[in-house]
Amino acid sequence: MKPGEDRGTGDSVAIVGTGPNGLAAGVTLARAGLRVELYEAAATLGGGLRGEAYFDSDVRHDVCSAVHPMAAASPFFRAFGLAERGVELLHPQISYAHPLDDGRAGLAFSDLAATCEHLGPDGESWRRLMAPLLEHSTGLVDFFMSGQRSLPPDLAAPLLLARRLPAHLGGRLRGFRGDVAPALLTGVAAHAVGKLPSLASGAVAMLLGHLAHGTGWPLPRGGSERIADVMADDIRAHGGTFHTGRRITGLRELGDVSAVLLDTTPGHLLSLAGDRLPARYARQLRRFHYGPGAAKADFLVSEPIPWTAPEVGRAGTVHLGGSHAAIARQEGLAVRGVATDEPFVLLVDPAATDPGRALPGKRPVWAYAHVPNGDTRDPVALVRSRIERYAPGFGDTVIAARGTSARDLEAYNPNYVGGDIGAGAMTLYQSLARPVPRIDPYRTPLPGVFLCSGSAPPGPGVHGMAGYLAARSALRHRFGLRDAPSLAP
Repeated sequence: MKPGEDRGTGDSVAIVGTGPNGLAAGVTLARAGLRVELYEAAATLGGGLRGEAYFDSDVRHDVCSAVHPMAAASPFFRAFGLAERGVELLHPQISYAHPLDDGRAGLAFSDLAATCEHLGPDGESWRRLMAPLLEHSTGLVDFFMSGQRSLPPDLAAPLLLARRLPAHLGGRLRGFRGDVAPALLTGVAAHAVGKLPSLASGAVAMLLGHLAHGTGWPLPRGGSERIADVMADDIRAHGGTFHTGRRITGLRELGDVSAVLLDTTPGHLLSLAGDRLPARYARQLRRFHYGPGAAKADFLVSEPIPWTAPEVGRAGTVHLGGSHAAIARQEGLAVRGVATDEPFVLLVDPAATDPGRALPGKRPVWAYAHVPNGDTRDPVALVRSRIERYAPGFGDTVIAARGTSARDLEAYNPNYVGGDIGAGAMTLYQSLARPVPRIDPYRTPLPGVFLCSGSAPPGPGVHGMAGYLAARSALRHRFGLRDAPSLAP
């Protein structure tokens, strides 16, 4: 049987792409007893979980993702058991920080009470916002991480979210009196990489914001690649095989298999399937649109970042964008394709949480700037300037630097179209109808071909759920298996 033809009798599966979702699909299908082969165009596995030694052979840098709130919370990884497999998720005392121009900083501690105390007059408003979400955190996460095609078991979770969105719509933030809390929450909303305010960014703010005080925003000890390593090990242990350095240009290259799962964007599905897709479905895929880009800057520095507000150095993640209004303005400009010199920047100093990531006089610093889709600028000077605004003298600590423009980020990983690390704009419509409106969004009209990337629900992030849910769909529709295999170690 060739992919896209009527079902055959084999038990083999091909997976194209080995990002977190491709690996999650591989784990699920291999554990179901199928013969799984995974194809990766790059020389190494992992997609957004890769690590490299850019400047010093003993200092590893996270190539794409560095901090993993969704890996700590997602149903797939809860069942898979990262800790039992030797992946230690390290939780900083301060989940994220947000320095301001006058030397103050907003601090989101892992402890909600400490955060409320830090926010002073706005602490009670923060508590009223986050505490009910924390009480229903598992239900809220499971709602977000589902295929969102059925009612969740905990109906209180989405209702709580709905009641909070009007007042805190992506950062509108009625109820706060000062400027620190609005900036702190707007920095979280900006993880949606899109227009502020919006329903989508508000939902992201509620989800990631409450997790900062719950399961946390942890870093894997040793780097993100540790997550990819244990997933790949499990696939191999269950008979799966990998083909790296193998770029697939058409479905027929995959041979006689019963199912194909694509950890790719809708555009790549179009190119792989050629003219075999129904015209209406193909038109819908072509209308799928992408959000602003990310431009990556990696630094090797000689000492910790000299923040004006020293407590920022204890945070796992730092948001650089200034006030609520300034962030909203900059994110809006990026959506409209306007390049500026003051983009919103996310920064991680991994050694602040995982001291083993540093050597004497050498430590990695990771940063992304939100820029227009396809932006061609080298971001090093841009990001360095943004850091120095809140940490004067940072430039004097830089030993080496490396920039990856939004355009070059796509060249590195084709799923990041124009530098869009979310594999598609996170608008309200595309959050619910991703990549197209279908009851089963993972199935394509081609028999046996499924989409399992961040372009399908629940969207971007290192959670593995798009891969897991696509694999479950394939098990039902191609192999008649309705029961999910155990994912436990």
